[in-house]
Amino acid sequence: MDAIVRRLINRPAKIARNRDGTLKRPSREEAQAAVRTLILWAGDDPEREGLVDTPRRVVKAYEEFFAGYDEDPNEFLSRTFEEVQGYDDIVVIRDIDVESHCEHHMVPVIGKAHVAYLPNGRVVGLSKLARVVDAFGRRLQTQETMTAQIADAIESGLQPRGVAVLIDAAHHCMTMRGVGKRAASTITTQFRGVFAEDERMERRFFEIIRGS
Repeated sequence: MDAIVRRLINRPAKIARNRDGTLKRPSREEAQAAVRTLILWAGDDPEREGLVDTPRRVVKAYEEFFAGYDEDPNEFLSRTFEEVQGYDDIVVIRDIDVESHCEHHMVPVIGKAHVAYLPNGRVVGLSKLARVVDAFGRRLQTQETMTAQIADAIESGLQPRGVAVLIDAAHHCMTMRGVGKRAASTITTQFRGVFAEDERMERRFFEIIRGS
């Protein structure tokens, strides 16, 4: 078995591209074969009863984990509403579930996102902000990049007077392996517009997400 694994490792797959230079995704069968290789490398038999259907299940799960690659966050913010009855204060959504995967180890990143913006004459459906978080989360990510991407999308799509994003998440590459610090969490923030320029607005954001 070791010889088979060494042969597979020493023969890396070529990265296929379409004519326009974009990546060409492997077939489902090729993806399942890759999972079987990993099972072999881990030291188990992919043909034993408990594992024989695992490659299919893993590929199906990956379709959910990484569905964000097939979504355009900007589309979620394309439909806005101007009838807000004069509302001109901040809009905050707290405790949006974040489920992502670390791009360095491909293990889960689990936490919460808190998103706010100060409208500039138009608002968006509240569920759309959660969908933006999901679209960026369901990719291979670093938390820092994801936080900035969410802020960029809201700023570009809504052109508000300000945007604030805070993500608090646990990285399983740190809690389950390596240093093994199970209680550790990572906090990242992005402040744009009035949230970056006015300390009072930044403070209000923190007070609201803390429930003060």
